Amino acid sequence: MLSSAAEAEDIVQDVWIRWQTTDRSPVRSPPAFLVAATVRLAINVLHSARARREVSPDSRSAEPIDMTTDAIADVAQGEALNLAVRLLLEKLSPAERGAYVLREAFNYSYREIASILQIAEANARQLVVRAREHVSSGRHATVNPGEQQRLLQTLAAAARTGDVTSLEQLLSQHTAPSGQCI
Repeated sequence: MLSSAAEAEDIVQDVWIRWQTTDRSPVRSPPAFLVAATVRLAINVLHSARARREVSPDSRSAEPIDMTTDAIADVAQGEALNLAVRLLLEKLSPAERGAYVLREAFNYSYREIASILQIAEANARQLVVRAREHVSSGRHATVNPGEQQRLLQTLAAAARTGDVTSLEQLLSQHTAPSGQCI
């Protein structure tokens, strides 16, 4: 968004400082708060630079960000993914989880989701809608650490390699042909 790793890092630091000094009691969703704050600050930086005409002619090409060598970023990404997987396991049924992950993370069509989960396309659409509602609700279930680790590893491998076959199998193995949880 900012085309500069340095500016992006500054924004993240500003958001972190705001998070540390904010009364968190009214915050319903810390991840949503942090994302919204980051985006708003980035937009403010973009607008202020244009207003002051500080955009240099060669800043139009984005500067590459090499995340592979940054150990802190790797740890943060791993922790964020672990938290996201735990959230999925706590709040969603296996069928909802399968539909939600395939739709939101990998942009599958409802038809593809229905085929993988062996349900009707309308059911796939409904599962995604329910999953979105449940993710934002206060619903919680106990999480099996082994199941969390298996989903985390499979999801990370699919995101890293682009090969989603194992993920599709894992997500579909917990749903019955009717789309109901086993």
